[in-house]
Amino acid sequence: MSNSGDLAGSVRLELVEDVALLDPATAVFEAMLSAWARQQRARFLQESQTIAPRIALVRRLAAFSGQYPWEWQPAEAEAFISHLRSASRPVAVSTARGYEVVLRLFCAFVTDSRYGWPAECVRRFGRAPQQIFHEWNSIAHVSEYEGDPRRRPLTYDEVQLLFDATDGRVEEIRSTRRKGAMAAMRDAALLKAVYAYGLRRQEACGLDVADLRHNPKAAVFGRFGAVFVRYGKASRGGAPKRRTVLTVPEMDWIVPVLEQWVDDVRPHFGPGRHPALWMTERRGRLSRHCANEAFTHARTAAGLPPELDLHCLRHSYVTHLVEFGYPEKFVQDQVGHAYASTTALYTNPRELHLTGEKSQVARSRRETDGLRRYYELAA
Repeated sequence: MSNSGDLAGSVRLELVEDVALLDPATAVFEAMLSAWARQQRARFLQESQTIAPRIALVRRLAAFSGQYPWEWQPAEAEAFISHLRSASRPVAVSTARGYEVVLRLFCAFVTDSRYGWPAECVRRFGRAPQQIFHEWNSIAHVSEYEGDPRRRPLTYDEVQLLFDATDGRVEEIRSTRRKGAMAAMRDAALLKAVYAYGLRRQEACGLDVADLRHNPKAAVFGRFGAVFVRYGKASRGGAPKRRTVLTVPEMDWIVPVLEQWVDDVRPHFGPGRHPALWMTERRGRLSRHCANEAFTHARTAAGLPPELDLHCLRHSYVTHLVEFGYPEKFVQDQVGHAYASTTALYTNPRELHLTGEKSQVARSRRETDGLRRYYELAA
């Protein structure tokens, strides 16, 4: 049977025995955080997206309480969450629950005797860490969706306004002969692709030119018949999930958009052998932050509500596919949801007899029977 020294995250891997510490409390706290990070790396959790934010949250609680983990009690946990709720920008319920889960995981780690931290804290400080979040002081999960109710799918006309704003920015820059027209064209094509394929930020930014695929069942779309997503949302400790997103007839306008970007605009960025589909002016891959900024600029120019964000285009894609009459399983596969219940949270379908709303986006619709035949061929 292995002892605690064999476990990633144990005291023996972080603190040297029989060495006097100048500041024992600070040194042990830092060793705890380093050990927890080591334990999570052993579980193949992602450094930037999971481990680093978790460590930062533990530090926030320590700074807020002015205490170390072996001094924490449930009262400190409750005061911390109450403080977040009463801030000038209160956290959402789902965010607060996520914080509670992370802090509960940290406490579970430092109270686990297999890692040796309880005994170490008792030896040095006379007290051991305890769990500070319990069923009676944690947020109950009573609703499937707890996000901001103002965040919603865009209507067809709002999508068109957004795209008109991105195209208008290109023309504005050109007319004033300022720099940035190529970047504006990139941003316009990016936002259209995010909507046309229902992509997440990381999925869109992670695309390479080689990820543009033919679909033999829809040869009319040529090399833009599908997009191979290689950086889908991963399960904890797992690799990014992959899927192929088919170009649907209602979104056939994306074909000339991508064609112009790949053949005419992207080469001006001097990509050389860089594989990324979306390039920066410095010949690097476009970041998620830049993708967010592209949406923010377009949203402001279009006069859309400020609570809408880039991810709302993905919500819009799901909702509109449902309204077009696609089978639920097809929609689920297109967006890469493991469960149909997740897809259902995204949708906001209106009554079919009310979908007479028309715009340039809506006018390219096919008849529902034709869409279903397309799905049957492509499935």
